[in-house]
Amino acid sequence: MTTQRTAEATAVQAPTIELQSVGKRYGGISVLRDVSLTIRPGEIHGLLGENGAGKSTLLKILGGVIAADDGTVLLDDKPVRLGSPRDAIETGISLIAQELALVPDRSVLENIFLGQWANVAGLTNERADREHAERLLEETGFELDLNAPVSSLSLGQGQQVEILKALARGSRVLCLDEPTAALGETDTENLIRVIRQLAAKGTTIIIVSHFLDEILAIADRITVLRDGNQIITDEASGYDAQKLVSLMVGREVEALSRSPEPVAADAEVVLRVKGLSNHRISDVSFEVRRGEILGLAGLMGSGRSETLNSIFGGDRATSGEVWIRDRRVKRNSVRASIRNRLALVPESRKDQGLVLGRAASDNIALPSLGERQIFSFIRTKLERAAVAHVIQLVDIRGRVQHVNVGELSGGNQQKVLFAKWLVDPPEVLLIDEPTRGVDVAAKANIHNLILELAAAGTAVVVASSELEEVLSISHRLAVMKQGRIVAELDRTATPDEVMTAAFL
Repeated sequence: MTTQRTAEATAVQAPTIELQSVGKRYGGISVLRDVSLTIRPGEIHGLLGENGAGKSTLLKILGGVIAADDGTVLLDDKPVRLGSPRDAIETGISLIAQELALVPDRSVLENIFLGQWANVAGLTNERADREHAERLLEETGFELDLNAPVSSLSLGQGQQVEILKALARGSRVLCLDEPTAALGETDTENLIRVIRQLAAKGTTIIIVSHFLDEILAIADRITVLRDGNQIITDEASGYDAQKLVSLMVGREVEALSRSPEPVAADAEVVLRVKGLSNHRISDVSFEVRRGEILGLAGLMGSGRSETLNSIFGGDRATSGEVWIRDRRVKRNSVRASIRNRLALVPESRKDQGLVLGRAASDNIALPSLGERQIFSFIRTKLERAAVAHVIQLVDIRGRVQHVNVGELSGGNQQKVLFAKWLVDPPEVLLIDEPTRGVDVAAKANIHNLILELAAAGTAVVVASSELEEVLSISHRLAVMKQGRIVAELDRTATPDEVMTAAFL
């Protein structure tokens, strides 16, 4: 017997979702308190708030990843137990989290239908799966090679696979946690179009995003959370971005960043990259002076991340050199990079940056552990003081030192990524997507932290898919296309000039 699946599965009307006094605690600390709201079938509902406000926690409760400690969830007036992701999926709810849940060594096609392959008499029917996947690709406008292993994809492409996986299940409720954070402009537009199409067919969309204009453009209603408390649930049409920011943070927020301080013309060149190449980048060369911020701009897949990873030694370079002042850094060695005070804040917190099962304090202390170690003993008093100092420096909110970093909000995880390199500040800091998945207040804090590090003499290279971000905080830009630097521009460049260089 053949498993039946149709592209019209999402046309089934979604249930009414009602949350009654829902709460959640970790180690006695409340992260969600007495949240009560009703989400209508087929609506696009935006969840807004600072990092740590409880947005992702609420999505995880609906997605069956964690259980609420208080309150009740009802679907169509019937209480439901969402004790696992499988429970949620069986009720028609799919959670697409910030961190991807894919099998790297399997193909795109296999990941889309993971655990739900079409079959005849117990044998998989790849042809049926492939035809279904091709229909989904056509509907969404995503451009993916179904035969490619997921390990070969960019973070944004992996996000697209997650979306396709949820659509293939015929889910009636999609909970999207920062779905566009890693997507380029074209992919974001495609996704927003897909969201609108699904909602028009009766699918409920619950979306967390720090792009407020994006939420205001697509959401029917919004809920604002602050410190785990529900501040408002209302029609989106009555709000603008500034009003939402005030509700989210409970105060006026400073401008996202000030301009970087000028760099002296005779400032020492701290980082030299000469002819760096591998299978994804070709002949990349540039210099960065002490106190200078170089922005790497370009479209998704242009080679920004690959360049930073190759400089740091994480991606193997086949040729080229990296110099820190007068010291040539051993190629393809992360250990040599760290020894030469070259640090990387990577694009993916989960896969490249953090030990999720360890406390935030352990993650922060790890790169500089040897400085506080005597034989096999750690000078714990010195470590606690160092960790407490950088936690204050990067403005990590709450009592988080001894909480597993995997349980922190995305924004606090991002701040831990920075904090781990600031116990002993590096001479060169490479930063890939510095504010991916963080709220407006955290973004302002991170931008100003980068500017302060540069002002103190650190040479910084920042890669970001947000063009306005690199334009605002960089002294100059290197524009990449197909693994090469195709233009160098100063900070007075316009977005049109950067995009022209990236496209043409």
